[in-house]
Amino acid sequence: MMWSPMLPENAPFTPEQRSWLNGFFAGLLSYDGAADTQALVPARPDRPAPAAADPLADGDDGEAPWHDQTLPLAERMTLAEGRPLRRRMMAAMAQQDCGQCGYTCEDYANAMFLGTEARLNLCVPGGKETARALKALHAETAKAAAPPPETTSAATEPLLGRSREKPVMATFLGSRLLNKGGSEKETRHVEFDLDGLGLDYRPGDSFGVLPANDPDLVAALISRLGVDPGAEVGDGNGHSRRLDAALLNDAALSPAPDALFELLATLANDAGQRARLLAMAQGEDPDGDLETLDVLAALEKFPALTPTPRALVAALDPLQPRLYSISSSPKATPGKLHLTVDVVRWRCGERDRKGVASSFLADRLAPGDRLPVYVQASHGFALPVEPSTPIVMVGPGTGVAPFRSFLHERRAAGASGRSWLFFGHQRRECDFFYEDEFQDLATAGTLTRLTTAFSRDQQKKVYVQDRMVEEGAELYRWLQDGAYFYVCGDAKRMAADVDRALHRVVADHGGMDEIGARNYVAGLVKSGRYLRDVY
Repeated sequence: MMWSPMLPENAPFTPEQRSWLNGFFAGLLSYDGAADTQALVPARPDRPAPAAADPLADGDDGEAPWHDQTLPLAERMTLAEGRPLRRRMMAAMAQQDCGQCGYTCEDYANAMFLGTEARLNLCVPGGKETARALKALHAETAKAAAPPPETTSAATEPLLGRSREKPVMATFLGSRLLNKGGSEKETRHVEFDLDGLGLDYRPGDSFGVLPANDPDLVAALISRLGVDPGAEVGDGNGHSRRLDAALLNDAALSPAPDALFELLATLANDAGQRARLLAMAQGEDPDGDLETLDVLAALEKFPALTPTPRALVAALDPLQPRLYSISSSPKATPGKLHLTVDVVRWRCGERDRKGVASSFLADRLAPGDRLPVYVQASHGFALPVEPSTPIVMVGPGTGVAPFRSFLHERRAAGASGRSWLFFGHQRRECDFFYEDEFQDLATAGTLTRLTTAFSRDQQKKVYVQDRMVEEGAELYRWLQDGAYFYVCGDAKRMAADVDRALHRVVADHGGMDEIGARNYVAGLVKSGRYLRDVY
């Protein structure tokens, strides 16, 4: 009788891995009817030990149809049904490969699956939606995860200034307003000095800023708690710190995290209120205001429930760095780095709210101040290697940032390739960022075509995707000439609209049906000629 080995249930493999290995051994033993039992004998000292099984070798085909920033979470999770746990974790990400978490989406998922990354709330673009999905998926890792690989060697450790874990201190040079009077927006051109830091970058890279919270918000929060700002709270590593310092530099104060509602539920004596808070912790919105609640607003909503400073800080998410597309060229402005930043401000109820990093850069830094920063290398969002290759860039609003970098880099390098920029905003008179620069670049021959869409300068709103369709014949010719097509900006609306417009242009001017246009655009993606930096 043929003996067929079976891996024990407590072997450190997922069910999928165990099934595959059992089948492999069974097939090996039945090959040509002969069993090579020596293959299963423990290694002798004179034989090298067999290589450890790859914990990520789960038989998955590697395809990731959900890796699309424009797809909603529910659709991504549907596409990932039946796939291994690590792949479903990847589908829960925001699909932007922005690097804000310190990984690509796939690497972040793999790190959580392997147990080398315990933090489930690093996906800033995904927000609470992603964190909740990962929390549910992470519950499966106790029975599914394989032993983590050996500790990363020093040779692969990130360099100083190249990750959120190892920032460097750069000097803030100042900022200037890009909008003119009458604009509904506040957008700033921000400059930093990198001289002496040994920190270089390429057009297409992003710049990570580690901001501090608004001191006025921190003071209001401490006042609500009714405690001394110097109250000691733990840092989770056996050390203590002041409450005001923890809230200013370490804790995210918006939005209110699910863990805060769970904490408040433990303080509630009323069963109805407790159930309400637990429902809010699960994403339910009984009062219709859940999305507007930051930490202070959540505490004010339940005035009878006041956690201790230590418990509050433990319930808050860590303050995350913010990533911005770099808008300068290292060749054109060596030693300097520029950003193009929308300053976020809005009124909610009786209180003014502010974007953490944007107001930090606009309001709370003075020229000469130093702050922790790092460069996040792009994942393929870069200029073509061949400088004669034509490029088409679609960047409304602050989405123009990397394309300003591209154009200045090409001019400084003397690149011969044609360049076409689609820029859009609300009003030409007050929202045409860098207009003089673009005119100079056009005069120099670096910017071949400039197509604008100012949505509120006429009764019917016109956007960049509308201009793409209007210029469809010429746009298709550029694509046929080998042009790279770039998009930067809002993932949920603009990028999706631009993608639809691109498919329409290809279908209309390439004489293709819907399937043909889809295959053509998919070919652009596969060849690295359709690149998106969206958020």
